[in-house]
Amino acid sequence: MSGHGTPIPMSSRCVGPLKGQADVPGDKSISHRSILFGAMAVGETTVTGLLEGDDVLDTAKAMRAFGADVARGDDGVWSIHGVGVGGFAEPDQVIDCGNSGTGVRLIMGAMATTPIAATFTGDASLNKRPMGRVTDPLALFGAQAYGRSQGRLPLTIVGAKAPVPVVYRTPMPSAQVKSAVMLAGLNCPGQTVVIEAEATRDHTERMLQGFGADVMVEDTPEGRAITLTGEPELKPQTIIVPRDPSSAAFPVCAALIVEGSDVLVPNIGLNPTRAGLFYTLQDMGADLTFENMREEGGEPVADLRARYSPNLKGIDVPPERAASMIDEYPILSVVAANAEGITKMHGVKELRVKESDRIDAMAVGLRAAGVTVDEGEDWWHVHGTGGAVTGGCVAESHLDHRIAMSFLILGMAAKNGMAVDDGSPIATSFPIFEGLMGALGAHITRDNR
Repeated sequence: MSGHGTPIPMSSRCVGPLKGQADVPGDKSISHRSILFGAMAVGETTVTGLLEGDDVLDTAKAMRAFGADVARGDDGVWSIHGVGVGGFAEPDQVIDCGNSGTGVRLIMGAMATTPIAATFTGDASLNKRPMGRVTDPLALFGAQAYGRSQGRLPLTIVGAKAPVPVVYRTPMPSAQVKSAVMLAGLNCPGQTVVIEAEATRDHTERMLQGFGADVMVEDTPEGRAITLTGEPELKPQTIIVPRDPSSAAFPVCAALIVEGSDVLVPNIGLNPTRAGLFYTLQDMGADLTFENMREEGGEPVADLRARYSPNLKGIDVPPERAASMIDEYPILSVVAANAEGITKMHGVKELRVKESDRIDAMAVGLRAAGVTVDEGEDWWHVHGTGGAVTGGCVAESHLDHRIAMSFLILGMAAKNGMAVDDGSPIATSFPIFEGLMGALGAHITRDNR
């Protein structure tokens, strides 16, 4: 069953080459933070190119509930009139974050050092995800959390009345945990320090600096240390959101495995903490090039051109690259299924606690499609078929947008196509997916079963 309403069964099949330009939506990570940081600034922040998927729209609704004025203009530009650091009002209603782990965890951090209470819930998928990884460090500031077993939603956070800064070493590579701790530190006196053994996406550090916060990043013997000085006055910004590399992954990977394809994906953010998939594809022999490389809003940006690549080879993906491509392993496994040889992915246990257990979800679906997959707790190996995936089966999406899109991309190259039981979660991150892929020449249908 879908956590997004009535399930939408979907299928795809090969109909020929994919050609043209794919204008993917704005970056989801930056979109979330634009709304949230704007709500914590004093004055008006404007955002152009915001991803208007369900996840980000739920964050916008949450910021309104906490007292910020968040509105979309007729020209598509969003305006956020913030309440300042520590200025959140206590919400009158439960905060529903839908499917978004990023939204709920960052919002929890942002309100945890303000003396208010808020109750959070989400859809069936989000309510299964672990929140203790965030509520545990927030307790160090003085916040209290009351939820279901294993810290699951629905969950109430009671913000600290007299918050104290902390030094926190993240037990796992997680940009969400790091960001939640940093946002809690904004409303604390003194300096909050987060130390991560493995660098994760750094949009929070970059953007908080842009909003005027004092954030220092340095490499130490213990790892990457981020020091934030609390109680700043965040200054409103004019933000142009680069396009999402995680969304770009789908048309890029489709072009690589569908014969005769040539697709241009413009204006993609290439933050080094996010671009691991593209370098991995190049290592596999993909005809993937970066054109018009430049910098916009402090973030590296380029146009990506992807062409059909019939000689893809399986590789050992460097485990240290995992944090920079953690959301892209499902679609990478689709490319791996069409390559020659074995693609080995290790150090990826975080995939077990995403919107679904993504290793299990992809392994089960790929096996049903005729692909051999080996797996362990924090690794999996995909045995390539050399472009001879059988397909012809229905894969379960498990309420996970990336699982649904990955199997629909697989169907574009599989001999007998592919189907998914529910494509409705795609709207959370890539609401124009069907139309965009269809304009390139893909055949995706909504099925009535």
